[in-house]
Amino acid sequence: MDKKERIRELLAEALPLVNLDSDFLFSELDSLGVTTILMMLSNEYGIELESQDATPKNLRSIDSLAALVDKKLAGKQP
Repeated sequence: MDKKERIRELLAEALPLVNLDSDFLFSELDSLGVTTILMMLSNEYGIELESQDATPKNLRSIDSLAALVDKKLAGKQP
């Protein structure tokens, strides 16, 4: 399973009412939804996501969430 599929699967379970295919995912989220996404991705990938990562650009779509995870994972490399 690739990263985007895994992220979609995680979020579909946690946020069943959110349209994950939206190109404007951020606009469909309330603060609890944003917090849920950051916590789930942090736990799944062992990365630190903070409130400053919760930008409309980073939370625009599944693709942008996967890119955020990739960026954080790359920052953890020695």
